[in-house]
Amino acid sequence: MTDRTLSIAPLNASDFAPFGDVLAFDDGPSFQINQGMCDRYHDLARLDFAGEGARPNISLALGRPYALPLTLSMVERHPLGSQAFYPLSDQPFLVIVAEDIDGAPGRPLAFLTNGRQGVNYHRNIWHGVLTPLDHEQRFLIVDREGEGVNLEEHHFETPYLVVAP
Repeated sequence: MTDRTLSIAPLNASDFAPFGDVLAFDDGPSFQINQGMCDRYHDLARLDFAGEGARPNISLALGRPYALPLTLSMVERHPLGSQAFYPLSDQPFLVIVAEDIDGAPGRPLAFLTNGRQGVNYHRNIWHGVLTPLDHEQRFLIVDREGEGVNLEEHHFETPYLVVAP
């Protein structure tokens, strides 16, 4: 492996905490609703939308699969709002994040969901694009709608290579 090679780690809440929230049914329900017929997993993500008139937006996406090893040449961030992705199937997907170092991404980290986890990227966090592996995959997306430029891309001078663990 070179210093531009990223090995994929399993996604977990503690390692991902500096970048956002892991959305999962793992810890048991917060409480029951609908006369005890529904377990609610409540308030799993810190949604954050800046700017006058900003509002949450719920969308659906159909992502086409990527193959490993993956050449990572670009990451993005959203300075005006958090962004959440939740899979609508039990297929794992790749999650890439990087800390901010003086306005640019540091060395990225790569995580693999277990197929039953989603993520919420906190506002202004560098992250990779939606990256399903092996199969097309459907997602529920919650992000910001409103005035202002809410997308910044960074293209690496030298790409990274993301490899299976």
